[in-house]
Amino acid sequence: MRIAVTGATGQMGSNVIEEARKRGLEVPVAVDRQETVEKNPDIQSDKKLEDLIEEHNVDAIIDFTTPEASLNYLHVASDTDKPIVIGTTGFNDRQKEALDEASDNVPVLKASNFSPAVNVLIELAQEASGKLEGYDIEITETHHNRKKDAPSGTAKKMLERVKETRKNTETVRGREGNSKRQEGEIGVHARRAGDIRGSHELLLAGNNEVLKISHRSESRKVFASGALDAAEWIKDRDPGMYEFEEVIG
Repeated sequence: MRIAVTGATGQMGSNVIEEARKRGLEVPVAVDRQETVEKNPDIQSDKKLEDLIEEHNVDAIIDFTTPEASLNYLHVASDTDKPIVIGTTGFNDRQKEALDEASDNVPVLKASNFSPAVNVLIELAQEASGKLEGYDIEITETHHNRKKDAPSGTAKKMLERVKETRKNTETVRGREGNSKRQEGEIGVHARRAGDIRGSHELLLAGNNEVLKISHRSESRKVFASGALDAAEWIKDRDPGMYEFEEVIG
């Protein structure tokens, strides 16, 4: 399998390239912004992405960049008829619509987290929230100090799934002031510090007991490995929008 990697000088892009080569996969196309390429002779400018994809006939594109850059690469994927795996987070509603529109032409797999265990965590969070009706819910995520979007895409997805089982809820992001917790509140908290890869926790409290369900990533390699699994899975799919849950079954 031949893969194109965007954001190739970034932490996730470089991990994807490393893990791909360990699997014996080819990475003939590795691109990034022009200003970063000048310091990395093995990486090419993303301005050449479309030509490089056609020249090397890659099977899929893997993208971990920014929402704005991802949309540009999405257009290239559509123009070259190549499936794309997107691990970028922080898309606004307009950008999400653009993703959906592109999936009419090519397979698009977008995920906020490519860890198999995190996706199990989200399923457990939904199940526990439904079974422990009336228990207070708090969601906390912690990431490195360079992460821009908050709360994380994974925390948002966990919240979305929890709300499917809890109706008439109100999301409270952080807490301050001088008032007690209101019925139906779901607290969501984001912390940024050091080089923490990613940590997520769901807390349920009530009936004189506390349940915590948590996950911590030890290395970005788990996300790179999951993205490669997704690329191998999606390469022969029909156009459409796919989720990582479909990859892990």
